[in-house]
Amino acid sequence: MAAVGSFMFITIDAADPQELAAFWAAVLGTEIDTAMDDGRFVFLKGNDTLPVVCFQRVPEPKAGKARTHLDLSVTDLEAATTRVLALGGSWPDPTERTLEGFTWRTLADPEGNEFDVALA
Repeated sequence: MAAVGSFMFITIDAADPQELAAFWAAVLGTEIDTAMDDGRFVFLKGNDTLPVVCFQRVPEPKAGKARTHLDLSVTDLEAATTRVLALGGSWPDPTERTLEGFTWRTLADPEGNEFDVALA
């Protein structure tokens, strides 16, 4: 079956795309690549293991739980959590979860977008 399209990038809504891009660049170990439309869109550099991530300014604040989130593989949950908190993220529900040998924590970026850090 032919694909409808090919993957370009992941877009995350943001009140402040530049600030959120800086947070995620530090978390993902990449850098800000470019901005468009007077900073309404800010892109992180992708690579072989990281898709391009775009932050798009939107007027409305985040409301409710996102139906999509990122899952990051880490080797040390405590170190990853400490680093995210130092970068301005949070751990809204400080619970460590385990399911069938899979262990993770749900953290949030500075704008409240949830993401998981999970043991590799």
